[in-house]
Amino acid sequence: MAAPVREDQELELDIDSLAYGGNGVARLNGFVVFVKRGLPGDRVRARVTKVKRNHAEALAVEVVEPGAPRVEAPCEHYPACGGCRFQDLAYEAQIAAKADQVADALRRIGRLEDPPLEPIVPAESVFHYRNKLEYSFTQTPEGPALGFHRAGRWDEVLDIRRCWLTTDLGNAIRETTRDWARSQGLEPYDQAEHTGFLRHLIVREGRNTGQVLVQLVTAPGKLDRDSFVAALSRFPEVRSIHWAVNERPAEVTNLPTTLLSGDEAIEEQLGGLRFRVRPNAFLQTNTAMAERLYELAREYAQLTGEESVYDLYCGIGTIGLTLARDALTVWGIEVSEESVACALENADLNGITNAAFFAGEVGEALEDLRGRAGEPDVVVVDPPRAGLSGKALRRIARLEPRRIVYVSCNPTTLAGNVKELAGEWGYRLERARPVDMFPHTPHIETVALLTRG
Repeated sequence: MAAPVREDQELELDIDSLAYGGNGVARLNGFVVFVKRGLPGDRVRARVTKVKRNHAEALAVEVVEPGAPRVEAPCEHYPACGGCRFQDLAYEAQIAAKADQVADALRRIGRLEDPPLEPIVPAESVFHYRNKLEYSFTQTPEGPALGFHRAGRWDEVLDIRRCWLTTDLGNAIRETTRDWARSQGLEPYDQAEHTGFLRHLIVREGRNTGQVLVQLVTAPGKLDRDSFVAALSRFPEVRSIHWAVNERPAEVTNLPTTLLSGDEAIEEQLGGLRFRVRPNAFLQTNTAMAERLYELAREYAQLTGEESVYDLYCGIGTIGLTLARDALTVWGIEVSEESVACALENADLNGITNAAFFAGEVGEALEDLRGRAGEPDVVVVDPPRAGLSGKALRRIARLEPRRIVYVSCNPTTLAGNVKELAGEWGYRLERARPVDMFPHTPHIETVALLTRG
């Protein structure tokens, strides 16, 4: 049966809900249309941009009848900037939509008729919450500038004058770097022509320590290191300055770095523990809510001091070291060698002697870990957005831990993994709770507890 719409057709649609990813959901005689910039409760005029067999995609071009609980977006760059999607949607409506998305995924994909979902944990702060931001350089008539990609565009970067997701300090460091680039007469990298020098600026803040790490990413070429370091010297909070060179066209920032000034890493404090953070190490980008996330993981793990815990996709050891005080032993696996180095350093930093960390792919390294550490009582997983791969999931399930604590950044892959663990391996989803780490964006974290038999 042919789709009832065609590309470039304009339709009036009623937006029912928000899909995971942030698009509004509308239905035309049962046919689903995902509408970008469509908010629940609105009737919009939308132009169809893509048609598939079982759904279409469209862009809202006019709000015909507003119905969504709107608020005034404070950012002058909204909605052109791709950093935020929902600044004009009341925060209560944002978290209600995110909770619904987790519940819908568990019902529709996880095949759970009544998911054991607990109330969503709202963010402590809806602005200025990010401890890390990555900016791209762009050319303007005034010279180099720094900002984010325009929504939906890879080839256009907006000159950001104030970002509401970072702090005043973060904004000031970005502006100072812009002024330095202009004073040096440096040219931003052109992604289409593959010319120019300046590519990215990464600013990481230890929100509980006040320490800042700055990383400049350029194309190959000569950098006046002393002038860059001198420009940032006005900020006593900047403890670590790095330089990375990207020789490839792809826009990546996870690169080997050269230390230009200060310490190799900065420190952050979470849950009473100290953590060293290097340029490429993973750390949750909302410090306050990361502490709440780890508290939930600790609560769900139900440790008594007698358990062996596997901490898989362990990063710099934040979850594993948080659990170590309640466990017999903690064993972590992480693919990033730099993160593993941080995890080992963080264990020493906190005087924790019952935790060990190893570099490797989870699916490949579990057999070796089992031979070294024995069977786990509890497994904690914090996988990337794609969720647990088939191999990793099967090898975890064959270990038969009593409890699996799953920290998810994607409810759809969480639901798929829950379905497989329940249907093929005898696990039951006992508890799950969404945590809003990223207000004004489509992203949602969930902590889930699966128990065996």
